Amino acid sequence: MARVEVTMEVGNDGVAVITISNPPVNALAIPIIAGLKEKYVEAIRRNDVKAIVVIGELAIRLGLVDRGISVLLGHCFWVNSYTAFGGKGGKFSGGFDINVFQKIHRTGDISQLPDESIDLLVNIVEDGKKPTIAAVEGLALGGGLEVTMACHARIAAPKTQLGLPELSLGVIPGFGGTQRLPRLVGLSKAVEMMRSSKPISSEEGYKLGLVDAVVPSEELLKVSRRWALDIVEKRKPWVRSLHQTDKLGTLSEAIEILKSSRQQARKTVPHLPQHVACLDVIEEGIIRGGYSGLLKEAKVFRELVLSDTAKGLVHVFFAQRATSKVPNVTDIGLKPRLVKKAAVIGGGLMGSGIATDLITSNIYVVLKEVNSEYLLRGIKMIEANVRSLVTRGKLTQDKAHKALSMLKGVLDYSEFKDVDMVIEAVIENVPLKQKIFSEIEKICPPHCILATNTSSIDLNLVGEKIGSQDRIIGAHFFSPAHVMPLLEIIRTEKTSAQVILDLMTVGKAIKKVPVVVGNCTGFAVNRTFFPYAQGANFLVHLGVDLFRIDRVICNFGLPMGPFQLQDLSGYGVAVAVEKEFAAAFQGRTWGSPLVNLMLKNGRNGRQNGKGYFIYEKGTRPKPDPSVLPIIEESRRLANIMPGGKVCVVGRPVLEALAYGNSIQGKTSTWPISVTDQQILEMILFPIVNEACRVLDEGVVVRASDLDITSVLGMSFPSYRGGIVFWADTVGPLYIYTCLKKWSAMYGNFFKPSNYLEERATKGIPLSAPASASSALNSRL
Repeated sequence: MARVEVTMEVGNDGVAVITISNPPVNALAIPIIAGLKEKYVEAIRRNDVKAIVVIGELAIRLGLVDRGISVLLGHCFWVNSYTAFGGKGGKFSGGFDINVFQKIHRTGDISQLPDESIDLLVNIVEDGKKPTIAAVEGLALGGGLEVTMACHARIAAPKTQLGLPELSLGVIPGFGGTQRLPRLVGLSKAVEMMRSSKPISSEEGYKLGLVDAVVPSEELLKVSRRWALDIVEKRKPWVRSLHQTDKLGTLSEAIEILKSSRQQARKTVPHLPQHVACLDVIEEGIIRGGYSGLLKEAKVFRELVLSDTAKGLVHVFFAQRATSKVPNVTDIGLKPRLVKKAAVIGGGLMGSGIATDLITSNIYVVLKEVNSEYLLRGIKMIEANVRSLVTRGKLTQDKAHKALSMLKGVLDYSEFKDVDMVIEAVIENVPLKQKIFSEIEKICPPHCILATNTSSIDLNLVGEKIGSQDRIIGAHFFSPAHVMPLLEIIRTEKTSAQVILDLMTVGKAIKKVPVVVGNCTGFAVNRTFFPYAQGANFLVHLGVDLFRIDRVICNFGLPMGPFQLQDLSGYGVAVAVEKEFAAAFQGRTWGSPLVNLMLKNGRNGRQNGKGYFIYEKGTRPKPDPSVLPIIEESRRLANIMPGGKVCVVGRPVLEALAYGNSIQGKTSTWPISVTDQQILEMILFPIVNEACRVLDEGVVVRASDLDITSVLGMSFPSYRGGIVFWADTVGPLYIYTCLKKWSAMYGNFFKPSNYLEERATKGIPLSAPASASSALNSRL
């Protein structure tokens, strides 16, 4: 096992090479920062050391895997170094070790954060008596890049990734990045890099002035040593980036850039305070000097680490990492089998998206349809998907051509004899799916994965008529399949661990986050969120303005409200799903006539341009006032407000209606009067309630799996940590109390689950692990 350490070797040329070793990405853990400081002080003290190079330990020796790095590029804070800070044949550093953040959030002890921005990086490195070179390879992100910017030059290998992704975790750069990056690349570019959290290549860094030279990997250390000695011998400039001002422009220009950036941040990310805070810190350094900016940076960084935003984003980061660990699947020594060729049955919206994902990830695809017309349409959709990826810069033209060459359309099963995986993506029809699986079982090889993309149908029904039930598995993609990052993998009691592991591996290969869940109607995501649309419809039938509901949900942080989402997905889907859940969860669903009325009036959302909203090309959706009479008709039919005059909402009213009794004295004024906060709670708390049932039944491995699926599958705001994390923040007792009150007023749709009641009354977080007596084994 690789040791976590910082070492130093002094060569005959008088250059001390300080190496950071902390696999897998040379994270700047607390011991690494302490070791770096110790070795640096030693190098400066020793008379036989003329200069320093800092570098990261060899990736090969650390057993680094690129797949792990790709997950971290958008979030990471970790570091690798040499005294010419660098990454000899591997990775310089992914940045500060964010495990420290998790410990701080758990304990509230901010003293665990190192305070070395000035003492180490200014006093010892930047203003030290001996020049330091950062030798950078692979990546230098977050604190890793900040360490390099404190050095007097940066030498990088080709295609090295450089970036400051701290804002994506709810904080700002804390090792001087807010002050040094603008001085090296210019204010506008620095703001763009920090706000986007996206890395740039070393080649672009060279053009911007962030990197002093790009050299082949095998020459990185040699060139870095030579550069360090050239500074000593005054053949190269001794540059202290904190003292540079030439790229900042005039004060008035800088203030205008920051003013414009603030306006944009307040408009586009109003819930993310770190964006404006970062701009404030940058401004402090421009107006009062870099050193003053560093002091404010350290203060604001520590404040933001304890913010709810940082807690939520850090939780989501670790929740995503946890999904790769599935008990009795990933821990029993199995090795994944390679999927080289797959078949997709059905070339509609979902099937074409799935096929796009596979061919752009170098997996051959056989696309089957029932006739030539449908097949041609499916292929054209795939071609359009690939073109859109090229247009958005996600795919090069050469790779697009290669991807399309890996696609073959067929009308029969003749090409299925050597496929490693089949994904069925036809309409939600049980007999049709059963027929397809009976057919492919006879033709496909015995190792072939038999997957269905159903979004809600019980997998035991799908595979009921075949013998190889150990190969049946759910591969639930979210629409659009080639864009949405979540892959919900559904296992039955008979699905083999090997098949689960193989599909998890495919998911990672096509750049999805695979989450393994148990088998039930709606599985984890759709089941948890089925009360979302129903709760919104319930409020509409109590007289709450439909468009106000959508605004409230958007203000909370979701990209669209429940009714615009219904427009997007189509009303046919809404009707089918409502029937599925009403049958599965009798007594606690609430059906609305509204969607059927919309269909009856020739409306089907975005599909025909007629929904709750008006959709015109080039403009944002606008509320359509012509739906108001349809809503009024639905309210009348729903019997929640008999005669349109009173609000029939209480349980006594519902019981009275059911038995034909008088409702006198049991009614209340319609419409109900509610605040925006109450609207939000009446929609989201039933979702939390269903999430509790999902946890109680063991449909997911852990509570954080529901958090990551809610973020990636339903676009729940990541800065709120996911649905269960958010619920624990609000307080289980408060949620339980509200649901109990609404249940008494409005019926079983709001009735608290036993799991919620027990946890709320005993003061146990909803996310706390279930007891050994839970139903975990029945689902997973």
